[in-house]
Amino acid sequence: MSKQITPAQVRADFDDLVSVAHYTRAAHFLGLWESERSLIGRFFPDHAAPLIEAGCGAGRATLGLWTLGYRDLTAFDFAAEQLSQARHLAAERGADAIRFLHADATALENCPETRERVFSGALFLFNGLMQIPGRARRRTALHGLRAVCAPGAPLLFTTHDRDHSPAERVLWRLEAARWEGGAQDPCLVEFGDRYFEDEAGRTFMHLPDRAEILADLAATGWTHEFDALRREVAHESRAVRDFSDECRFWVARNP
Repeated sequence: MSKQITPAQVRADFDDLVSVAHYTRAAHFLGLWESERSLIGRFFPDHAAPLIEAGCGAGRATLGLWTLGYRDLTAFDFAAEQLSQARHLAAERGADAIRFLHADATALENCPETRERVFSGALFLFNGLMQIPGRARRRTALHGLRAVCAPGAPLLFTTHDRDHSPAERVLWRLEAARWEGGAQDPCLVEFGDRYFEDEAGRTFMHLPDRAEILADLAATGWTHEFDALRREVAHESRAVRDFSDECRFWVARNP
């Protein structure tokens, strides 16, 4: 790919059969990670509170929340094929009460179902926010989620962290030199971007450092409350570690 990655390309990648199969398997057989369960229980103690999940994909976390006893759930994704799988899984598990919406996190103002409600909390798990190309678009998504959340509502999300290991820091120093010399992959939008192919299909991902996320939260009106690497939150099973590498959990609050 020679052109810069676009939201349309990211959506097409998620709707590709390989990606749909990958995330559907995780929704059926993996469920919530131990770290996710721990932080959900800590920051979302009210099981009756209305919650919104952005980037729900095939429903892995959504159905995990339902299993934990959360009953007022609204979940949305911009990838229609992923969303179809989530709806099928919810029907199979008797969770028809979950409201699944075809919506874009960067355009929540165009979704009447989210404008009509006020949510007590929001989630954007498995680095979903970081799969939006362009910092301005990611900030738009953060603004949009804050607009549909009540004062005091928490937002739980994850990102990668460019500084989480010595090896990662070396790789990004080399990448920085490529950007300084204009030799970066031309499809990338910003420093920190990656576009790669693996068992999940083609994936765009922005990998921030901690300072970037703190700045984005401040710029969009969220108050930072907590962050930690996944390994600092819980010891995950081999299945979870095979499915996903290290990430940083974030909790921000709508003041």
